[in-house]
Amino acid sequence: MKILEVVLKPRIRSKGKASGRSGKRSISEYVSIYRRPVMHLGVIESMQIPFRGATQPLGLRWDFETTSITVKEIAMAVLPEVQKNYGKLRYFIDGNWVESESAQVYEDVNPATGEVIAEFSSATDGEIEQAIQAAQKALAKWREVPLRDKARCLFDLRAKFEEHFERLCRVLVQDHGRTIGEARGTLRRCIENIESACAALLLLTKGEYVTELARGLDQALYWEPRGVFLIITPNNIPMHAWSSFVPYAIASGCPVLVSPSKADPVCLDAIFKVTAEVEGFPPGLMNLIYGGSNVNQKILSHPLVKGVAFIGSSAVGRELFALAGKLGKEASINGNGKNHVVIMPDCNVEAVVDGLLRGCYGMAGQRCLGTDNLLFSGRAYDDVRDKFIQASAGMKLGYGLDEATRLGPLVSDKGRRKVIDFIETGIKEGAKMVLDGRNVKVEGCEKGFFVGPTILEDVHPDMHVARVEAFGPVANLMRVRNLDEALEWINTKDNYGHSACIFTPHGATARRFMKEADVGNIGINVPVPQPYAFFPLGSKNESAMGVAKSRIDSMRLFLDQKTVTERW
Repeated sequence: MKILEVVLKPRIRSKGKASGRSGKRSISEYVSIYRRPVMHLGVIESMQIPFRGATQPLGLRWDFETTSITVKEIAMAVLPEVQKNYGKLRYFIDGNWVESESAQVYEDVNPATGEVIAEFSSATDGEIEQAIQAAQKALAKWREVPLRDKARCLFDLRAKFEEHFERLCRVLVQDHGRTIGEARGTLRRCIENIESACAALLLLTKGEYVTELARGLDQALYWEPRGVFLIITPNNIPMHAWSSFVPYAIASGCPVLVSPSKADPVCLDAIFKVTAEVEGFPPGLMNLIYGGSNVNQKILSHPLVKGVAFIGSSAVGRELFALAGKLGKEASINGNGKNHVVIMPDCNVEAVVDGLLRGCYGMAGQRCLGTDNLLFSGRAYDDVRDKFIQASAGMKLGYGLDEATRLGPLVSDKGRRKVIDFIETGIKEGAKMVLDGRNVKVEGCEKGFFVGPTILEDVHPDMHVARVEAFGPVANLMRVRNLDEALEWINTKDNYGHSACIFTPHGATARRFMKEADVGNIGINVPVPQPYAFFPLGSKNESAMGVAKSRIDSMRLFLDQKTVTERW
């Protein structure tokens, strides 16, 4: 993909109709389509837009009604890494950076280059105990901090994220592998979660009070922090997962121990260096240790730890949920999904193709709201198929710090091998390969964990690849007779209930889909139904366990109720 700068006088004519404008639009109106800033230069306007074809940006035909037009290609930058190597990572316990005494050491690898960028140790039992005791002490200290001072700390935390925005984005690219554009989007979601937690602190921690409930009798409801919580972040969304729980735990008054995935711990190290700059948080309110599943089970089993918040695989989530239930503790478990996009006849083909590129290949397919199964109804298959394959084949793979890169690597070599095994299972089951990304070569990143866009055709809903999450840049092309069959497949062919989307110009079709699809997140003419921070991630069935979901809904996880009945 190229980035073009278009400089022209305000009015252009677009292909098709523009509502109420006789088919005419100003360049400013294209901001909503291209999501690019417009620079107003008097009567001249300038906008940067994505460009795939030889002559037509995003497939649009433009008849310019201007006297001055300039189009030029803009050189894309390769951004520098924050650091080449981060050395031996330390824990953050009781407000201090602590060297581990553990002899069990792991390596953290840049997935685009295959180079080691850090080392870290698995926490010892003594270090786990130290972190839990620090959190327990912080519980009492933070509880005595006035609400308005807590709010100031959270607002200051938001400001620190803005201050270090670009640095955090580049660390995320280097440690996880996503593109810089995706990283910037992620950090925006993190900041939105902090903003949402600020609102939750001021609105959702208030109690209720009823006077004269009976003669001379008053009754009140108070919300109180449950206590110390374990927060486990996954390898695919390390920073976003942190923000989906930790700011809300702070707003609720609950200290946390954060245990990141062993695939990308530098991301959490970077976040804790930012949070450490905020004045007012008591030592021990937020603690960081490493170690994986054994460490997580020890933490959750500790009597002072009241529960766990987790985003990751359903298999690991079930184990944590069972342990929490056995111990009588709280849990919010967010697991896998097998998501579908239904493409109906008369859809906007260009919008569908552009949306599917993001839905199937965004973050290299490593997100719970991504899509594997594309269900085409009627002639939509013939309308979309070839254009989607062509657009997929044209995606530039590379290091995410190259601003021209549109698809980065898998987060680990283990993940890459699992995706390749998934693809080969589909071929053995009878699926037809129409675009093969297994053996891609990326110049300058020969040791990276890359899988290119991969498209399978003739996929049947009972195949393994149609029922299990690919967690990679894989798309299954599947034909359905009508919406009835699409809904049947979505609701009965697997036990997940994460998300489903539909592309249709018809409101009645969309409304029926919204009501009848048995999933927790619905998209209508959008490829990734990402809820905003002040909405929960509404997963269902085996995609989620526990009453409280993530984001603002996690306030229900961290807060407990107390009622007071009084007579005077």
